[in-house]
Formats: sequence, structure tokens, C-alpha cells
Amino acid sequence: MTVPGVGPVVALSFFATLDNAGRFRRSRDVGAFLGLTPRRHQSGDMDWSGRISKCGDRDLRRLLYSAATSLITQVRKPSKLRVWAKKLQDRKGFKKAAVAVSRKLAVVMMCIWRDGTDFEPEKELIT
Repeated sequence: MTVPGVGPVVALSFFATLDNAGRFRRSRDVGAFLGLTPRRHQSGDMDWSGRISKCGDRDLRRLLYSAATSLITQVRKPSKLRVWAKKLQDRKGFKKAAVAVSRKLAVVMMCIWRDGTDFEPEKELIT
């Protein structure tokens, strides 16, 4: 809950859905597990990325999206995560930025869960 935009409901749902921190080899894999990565379509010469895959838990994905929305719109506490989100919103639009931030929130929350630390706003972002 130390991550900006993440409240008790999101944190408990994240913990309950993922069940075990050692389940993933890398923290970045949690984004694909929750369906927050682009869907790939490859055939012959054609190769394009589409919308998100929506493979994982719909409820947790919805909660992370709302946490990302509140981070972009409501949170005023300065952090590198919020600055990155605002720049992405200016470049790509609000909805795409909110999906990207929700994936980033999931990765950050997984790293925090594994390490047992708190969110540090001054620390560099995890990609």
C-alpha cells in the first residue's frame, strides 16, 4: 500500500491472486500473467502488436487499471513513477498510459513483495 494509487483492496487482491511471490522467475513476468502485455500477431511477413492480451484475472486487471488512473489523475505526491506516467499520457493518450502504468504498478508491487521493502519515490523505475 506504499505505492501511490494502491489501496488496501488492490494490495489484498494482488496478494490473493498471485498467491506466491516465488511463482515468477522475474518480476516482469507478472504483467504477462495478468494479461497486461500486447498481444502479438505473426504470420509470414506480417508482425504486429495489438491490444492487451487479457489472459489473466479480469478483476485484478480492473483494479490495477483504476489504481493507475488514480495515480495519473489524483495523486499529487511527486515520484518518478508519476512523472513517467504523465509523460506517457502526453505522448500516447490517457487509456494507453493507464494500461502501461497498471503493468508497471504490478511489476513494482511484485518487487516490493519479494524484497519486503517499501516504495521509494526517488528510486529509479523498474522496466
